[in-house]
Amino acid sequence: MKLPLYQVDAFARAPFTGNPAAVCPLPHWLDDAVLQAIAAENNLSETAFFVRGDDGYALRWFTPIAEVDLCGHATLASAYVIFTYLDRRARRVAFTTRRAGTLTVTKRASVLEMDFPAVPAAAVEAPPRLLGALGTRPVAVLATKRNYVAIFKREADVARLTPDLAALKSLDRPGLAVSAPGDKADFVVRFFAPALGIPEDPVTGSAFSTLVPYWAAKLGRKTFNARQLSARGGDLRLALKGERVMIAGRCRPYLKGEITIS
Repeated sequence: MKLPLYQVDAFARAPFTGNPAAVCPLPHWLDDAVLQAIAAENNLSETAFFVRGDDGYALRWFTPIAEVDLCGHATLASAYVIFTYLDRRARRVAFTTRRAGTLTVTKRASVLEMDFPAVPAAAVEAPPRLLGALGTRPVAVLATKRNYVAIFKREADVARLTPDLAALKSLDRPGLAVSAPGDKADFVVRFFAPALGIPEDPVTGSAFSTLVPYWAAKLGRKTFNARQLSARGGDLRLALKGERVMIAGRCRPYLKGEITIS
């Protein structure tokens, strides 16, 4: 069996920026073990697989070691592949997912805009293991079912963090977002998920489902420009619309190929 494979940089403003995602369109679903093996072979933070249906596409995401419930950059990259290679007349695509409901992506000139559910976080007492992993105390700690969020005063606080990844891996939630007001962007973020095989994610679209409601309440605004302070960097346009978060950015193609499965 031969399958097409695309690699796309999502939330990228220049070559070799943003978050690279592998995208693999399938004629039908393969065994989960095969999907996981492909993701491990790709060795990117996410590989997206989708199968076309009557009302859009069924979409799943895998890190090198596990399937995840929601992924932003690989959803944006999947939409880019559909708009660019598979259905050039389309201007909107709907993805059905196992746990995140239906996600839509709309093409607006060179920018793609995702419509994601808002996932507000609740303030919590900072776990000692989290504070130990960070090596410093944030001004606030919040949590969702899947992630912790640590808020800092300044962009420089976020930029200079060197968290203990082994300690983060032992937390009861696999992901950690750290965020602060930005110097040029409205706010900045970094994201760590070593328990999922992602020491630091270059750009984490799904994290903004939580960060946008937080900063909207904090700053009294509903639209933002955000910057992810990873080594590759990423830029996002964001808006809160009721219980939905609009997450927009550009994609750049990197690779188009074919994989062979015996």
